[in-house]
Amino acid sequence: MSDRTAAALDRQWYAVATVDAVAASAAAPLAIELLDRSYVLWRSADGQVVAARDECHHRQARLSLGTLADGCLQCPYHGWTFGAEGRCVLVPSSGDDAAIAPAAHLSPLPVAERYGLVWLCPTPHPDGATAIPHLGVDDDPSFTRLNTAMQVWNCSATRMIDNMLDVAHFPYTHAGTFGREQEQEVPHYRLTQLDDTFHGYEYSVVVNNEGEAKSMSGEGADVIGLDMSTGFALPYSVRSTMSFANGIDQVLFMTAAPMSTAASDGPCRSLFTFVLWRNDDVSESGADIVDFELEVSREDQAMLENLTGELPLGHGDLVDVASDKASLEWRRRYRALLESGAG
Repeated sequence: MSDRTAAALDRQWYAVATVDAVAASAAAPLAIELLDRSYVLWRSADGQVVAARDECHHRQARLSLGTLADGCLQCPYHGWTFGAEGRCVLVPSSGDDAAIAPAAHLSPLPVAERYGLVWLCPTPHPDGATAIPHLGVDDDPSFTRLNTAMQVWNCSATRMIDNMLDVAHFPYTHAGTFGREQEQEVPHYRLTQLDDTFHGYEYSVVVNNEGEAKSMSGEGADVIGLDMSTGFALPYSVRSTMSFANGIDQVLFMTAAPMSTAASDGPCRSLFTFVLWRNDDVSESGADIVDFELEVSREDQAMLENLTGELPLGHGDLVDVASDKASLEWRRRYRALLESGAG
């Protein structure tokens, strides 16, 4: 990875944990891998999530192996203790009254909590960075949000976004859930700016609606049609909307974060999660809806984990057809982001 590419990716926001995973009552900090580096997250006594490099400045011990008490993180090696904004508040070997050197403090990184997710920007100065995707549905009281845990996929985030933007794989990869063998041809569609955040396309699709799929549609026939839209937000987020004939609307937000990249020695690994919003009563059906979407994502994961390395981004590196135009546009904008070196 070139210095310019690294600089561009460092100036982005990534969903790295769920809010529940960084709960105020947690007894241990959370270890995070992002872009070939290690970070630690915890919630301080003032209720704010703190993010920093996973390294104590004293002897470079991994702080994520430490413990939490009253919102303070204690290093497992010598007990140095860190509070709000990563400030070192105690060096036990020096005594309670000893002055603490400024270099002992951690350098906190920007964090934000949106949509039940904790977002991290790897640079301490995110001015000019691509914004966290805006999802206005989260402010709509007629919709209920359903969160899922973070997953680790053994594939690149670039391949994941290409997959999320693709409708042509439905009859094949998703034959076990909703894909129909009879619906192989993808109608021509036009790319458009769907709203202030997401760029993509609108389309209609016919899907199987049998077994667990009925939890999504609210029962109905075994084969149904629905109106959809799918769009991306740089660098690694995709939103799909689904409108069923019975009036149920669903918003599916999927986001990835590269844990390791092609520049590392090992295989690509990425964080993944999705968030659902529904305008129907999910008090009883919510778990079934999430389980069905998890099964759909497992089908994608099984396919993508057979592919190695990053998705080729160069013009002409891949053979593309008309149904790939959303991926083509995402790749064009993603290349421009990387080449900018500043996001």
